Amino acid sequence: MTARPNVVVIYADDLGYGDVSCFGSADIPTPNIDAIAERGLRLTDWYSNSPVCSPSRASLLTGRYPARAGVDEILGGHAGTAGMPAQDTLASILGGAGYRTGIFGKWHLGVDPGNRPADRGFDEQFGFLAGCVDYYSHIFYWASDRNPVHDLWRDGEHIYDNGRYLTEVIADEAAAFIERSADRPFFCYVPFNAPHYPMHAPKEYVDRFAHLAGDRRIMAAMIAAMDDGIGRIVDQLTRSGLLEDTIVFFSSDNGPSAESRNWLDGEEISYTGGSTGGLRGNKGSVFEGGIRVPSVLSWPAGLPAGVTFDRPSAMMDLLPTILQATTAPGQDPVDGVGLLEVLRGVPPEGERSLHWEYEGQSALRRGRWKLVCDPVDRLGEPNVEGVLLFDLHSDPEETTDLSAEHPDVVDALRGELESWLADMARARRTHSRATAAMATTG
Repeated sequence: MTARPNVVVIYADDLGYGDVSCFGSADIPTPNIDAIAERGLRLTDWYSNSPVCSPSRASLLTGRYPARAGVDEILGGHAGTAGMPAQDTLASILGGAGYRTGIFGKWHLGVDPGNRPADRGFDEQFGFLAGCVDYYSHIFYWASDRNPVHDLWRDGEHIYDNGRYLTEVIADEAAAFIERSADRPFFCYVPFNAPHYPMHAPKEYVDRFAHLAGDRRIMAAMIAAMDDGIGRIVDQLTRSGLLEDTIVFFSSDNGPSAESRNWLDGEEISYTGGSTGGLRGNKGSVFEGGIRVPSVLSWPAGLPAGVTFDRPSAMMDLLPTILQATTAPGQDPVDGVGLLEVLRGVPPEGERSLHWEYEGQSALRRGRWKLVCDPVDRLGEPNVEGVLLFDLHSDPEETTDLSAEHPDVVDALRGELESWLADMARARRTHSRATAAMATTG
């Protein structure tokens, strides 16, 4: 084991808790994701910091809650839209410590110059800047008031690679980066766009799941193509002699989406291809199905193998944990906590609280208890006013509201949540003032 392990972070898009075989999927085999867990840890209570994509990605890269990172909503995909404010990121910190850094896949944290991957610490980049693209033409279509735009880039230059299935291209680009980076430590960030809509997959993968029906069949095909790509990335680590001393983390940005957007039939939010594994809610919801995500982590030289890790943790914890492992110095304050010793089996000190907010919803988890306020079950639905309390140890599906039986717990958690929400509101005002000042001076 060295003090400078390589780091590979693989991020799926809209992958549900029940879409990975080592998390209980019986109909979609994911042998390459499962192998990461076998070499390391299966993180059963790992959360996204948001039920949607841009804020989740901001938290992963900055170690901060979305509002503190300056991204608490889905960002636009056309020029002139907001981006993640300048700040330390996992890429910039590791780059400053001598790591080669590369991103291969979806950015979704700003499309304008000044907000792109190169501006946030990445030496190399291949992929797209918006939230989604057609898998074969690489065109971003999804904006009612704008024309479609072709969105494929390499190191800041607009390129074309028409007709190639993007999931496969992303995996190949990441593997090539690893192959040419073996001479020094590297950070390889691989944010796949699979299995986010549009629901596209090569025929060979669709045919592989002929026994599945409708929505689930295309979902399985897309996940299998991604899993095969992950296998190629890990195989390159093995061929380069780097697997033993490389941290490999795999997760999803949020829960499965109820959107398909493959056709203009007037209905866009009843897609049933993804699985939450029985958890309540979908993408866009602070119920467990929207925020608890399948996650695995391996580092053969530095972490135990074949372990289930069930301490509630979140995407913002990844940055400080990796900095502990690489001994790279952080600078900006973070909300996440370093988990390296806990992952190695050292008992944690007490319980911690995790918080969420999105479009009027809010939630807090502390130990077995989860408080949920004014929730929705998925994007596109109205909020349902009310305060719900669940015991996740006995009821991870959030079926039984215990707020009437435990008013003292509700009061304590609600007071803590309201204090956190006020803190996040202050963070948003700070970012708003900074943005306005930049606009004035610019």
